[in-house]
Parts: sequence; C-alpha cells; structure tokens
Amino acid sequence: MVLELVASRLVAPRLGVSLYTWTSIIGVILAGMSIGNFIGGRLADKFASPSFLGLIFVLAALFSLSILWLVRALGDVAWSQNLPLLLWVVTDIAIVFLLPSMVLGCVSPIVVKLTLQDLTRTGTTVGKIYAWSTAGSILGTFATGFFLISWLGTKSVVLLVGGILLVMGLWFLTMVRWRQAALSAAAAVILFGGTAWTFDAQGVLEPECFVESNYFCIKLQDTQLGDREVRELILDRLVHSYTDLDDPMFLGYGYERTYAGILLPLMERKPDMDAFFIGGGAYTFPRYLETMLPESHLVVTEIDPGVTEIAHQELNLPRDTRIDIHNMDSRLFMMREGTPDSYDLIFGDAFNDYSVPFHLTTLEFDQMIDSLLREDGVYLANIIDGGQRGQFMRAFVQTLQQVFAHVEVIPTIEGWREAARTTFVIAASQAPIDLSRLNPLYKPLSKEELDEYLQMEPPLILTDDYVPVDNLLAPVFDDSHGG
Repeated sequence: MVLELVASRLVAPRLGVSLYTWTSIIGVILAGMSIGNFIGGRLADKFASPSFLGLIFVLAALFSLSILWLVRALGDVAWSQNLPLLLWVVTDIAIVFLLPSMVLGCVSPIVVKLTLQDLTRTGTTVGKIYAWSTAGSILGTFATGFFLISWLGTKSVVLLVGGILLVMGLWFLTMVRWRQAALSAAAAVILFGGTAWTFDAQGVLEPECFVESNYFCIKLQDTQLGDREVRELILDRLVHSYTDLDDPMFLGYGYERTYAGILLPLMERKPDMDAFFIGGGAYTFPRYLETMLPESHLVVTEIDPGVTEIAHQELNLPRDTRIDIHNMDSRLFMMREGTPDSYDLIFGDAFNDYSVPFHLTTLEFDQMIDSLLREDGVYLANIIDGGQRGQFMRAFVQTLQQVFAHVEVIPTIEGWREAARTTFVIAASQAPIDLSRLNPLYKPLSKEELDEYLQMEPPLILTDDYVPVDNLLAPVFDDSHGG
C-alpha cells in the first residue's frame, strides 16, 4: 500500500493524476500481487524456509529500489507516440511497478507455509496472518498519506521501503542469535547506503520538485515571456501561471486577460465588489484584483497549503495581503461558510490540466454557486478541452444552462474547432453578461454557433451521481499526446 500511494506521486509529473492513472496503478499492483501469490504458493511448497523467505525479502528490496531508476529511465520514452492512451498509461506503470508487486506477493504464501503447524487450526493461523498483514497495510497507508510523503518526499519513502525490506531479508537469512542479527542489520545498512550512494551519483535521487506537497509536485522556473522575465509555477506537469515578480498587474495567460475584459464593466460599477476564488495557485488574478480594486473583498480557497506557502515565499504574495485565504476544499468551504447572495464574482480555477475535481463540475455545485451570487453576479471558469472533441466542454456548459439564464463561451484561440487542446472561458449569470470590453482577440461564440456545437451530441448533465469527467477528457488527452 505504501508503494501504491507513492506510485501516484511518482507518475504525476509525467502522466498526470486522473481516474486512468489511479485505475492503472491499482490494477497493476493487484495483478502483481495476484501473480506473486500464485508463484509464491508454488515456491512455498518446494522451498519454504526462513532463509528462503529472507531471499524473497532481499529481492523485494532490490526490485522496490529499482522503481527509482525506472521512473527516471522512462521519463524520456515517448510511449504516447506509439500506443493508445490507456495502453500507454498501463504499460508505463506496469514496467515500473509490476515486478516489485509480484515479489512482495510471494511473501504471504511462504509465511503461511512456515507458520502452519497444526492443520486443525488452519483457519485461525491464516486469519491471523492476513489480519496482521491488513493492519500493517492500514498503518502504512495512513503513515504514508498523512505524514511520510510530505515529510520525506516520494523518493525517500521508496528508499525507506527498500531499506526495511532489506533488513527483514537479512534478518531471516540469518535467523539465529541476536549477535548475528545485529551483523545482518549492519550489513543491510552498508548495502543500503551503497545503493543510495550509487543512485545519488547517477542523479536518480535528485528531487524533481521544488516542494512535494500532499497534492502536487510543485516546481518553479524562471523564463522569458515576450520581453518580460517571469516565474512559472508548475503543478505536476502543467504550467499553472506566469508571475512577474515586480508587476502584479501582469496577466500571462489568455484566459486571465479574458477574465479582465469581462470584468471591466463590473469593476467600474462596483469598485468594492466581493469576489470568491475557487483555487489560488500563484494568486495571479486575486493579486490583480487586489491592485485594481483596493476596496474589494477577496476570498480564496486553495486546497493545498504548500501552494499558498510557495506563493508567499517565491511569488511575492505579501504575508499581510488583504486577500482572505483558506486552505481547504472550495465546495466544503461553501457548504460551511457560504452565505446566500454574498458575492459579485466567483472564479473557478481549480482544474489542473486533465486532472479535474469532478465535484466542482456538477449540477449540485452550480446550484451552490448560484445561491452565493447576487442577482447580477457572474461565475467565471476556465476549462481545458479540444475543439475537435468537446465532450467535456459541452457537458460543462449544458449543466450550467440548467441553473443560469445566460451562459457565454469564449475560446482563447481563433482556430479552436481544429485544435486538439485549448482553454475556454465560461461565463454564467442570471443577468445578461456585458462582453463589450473584451479584447478582439477573444471572441465569444454566438448563440447560433454555441447551440450548433452543443447539439453535436445528445445533452449530458453532470450530477453528483453521474460525472464521468475523466472519460470525457480521455480522447483529448490521447489526441494531444500523439496517441
């Protein structure tokens, strides 16, 4: 279970985090354990002994440590150019995690064989073994998910797993007196230290993340955007924002400039507006509004406190900012703290590439948004989809249309119909939305054009009970990666 949790973080910078990656990780590890149980049972009948169990633990340690090398080695392999999406993801994950899972799966049958002395107590013996095994899995899951990844990072957790398995292997290989057990532990430390040193020398242990939080592999990179020096915030594998450290008014993304154009009429009418942000990231647009509207009241919910801390430390978000920041899930905050008719604007910016928090796309969520907005309030969201496909965009818009009288769609590129992937800004309100101040580069779809596009497929309304977001985006993921 520790390796299963770590797997999701190790593959995120390369494959993202979605239903497909989680399904592949769970399926591959279960397959490995199942195959290992079968092979381990056959081996137990022929070779069961404490020393043989020790050998299996040593092999498990070596294969677990190989995960670090394989993840690095596969970083430059372009599976997506030759395989369909699902086969690509499953193949990539299987190469890294199948063999360690198989070897670990061999352990239980051998332990059962060594422990079983009285056939009249077979059920009790096997039950105890699996109960303790499950308890260990639960402890490992909680410890890894709640503490170890954020304390040590994923690579250090894999090293820790390999070291523990190696110590256990040498313990059983020399399962005699405490003196020899101590010598085994010393040998394990030497072998483990040598392996860690070798990996470090090859750069395998070099951290890929500036900070590895409980939610993201967070990276920072300085780059040139036009004539500006900007700092990129990268969450897993998506450049989430471009920040000019000296100019909070700079908006690097097209969807941010679209936001600004939509808001100009409203800002002129309500300089003291109340705005709520679903997702903070680099806090680009909250800082923009904080500068533009000194009298405004801005509330941000950012689920990852690590991202907020990076914004403070590295992206010039002042500690004494007027922005009211809450590090928690946006929908949970709305349920607990939301007051009807309390916001003029709500911004949806919590989607990370193809990793979409599905509970922020549903009809029930849109109804919560509507209850928090004032009569002429506007909900703005940016989503990624492909004009060639558009299943997610259509479902997202059609769901909003069940709640809001006016829904506008603004693509951020001209040839969006032919694009494998693009960003759309969606604006929804109960009152007509003034788009007269938009930059001419960003043209909203006419009612006829939007209706024609929505009618290309039967309508799909996303609800808390039925929200297949990952499935809707999978073809776009496939298209944009050459599959």
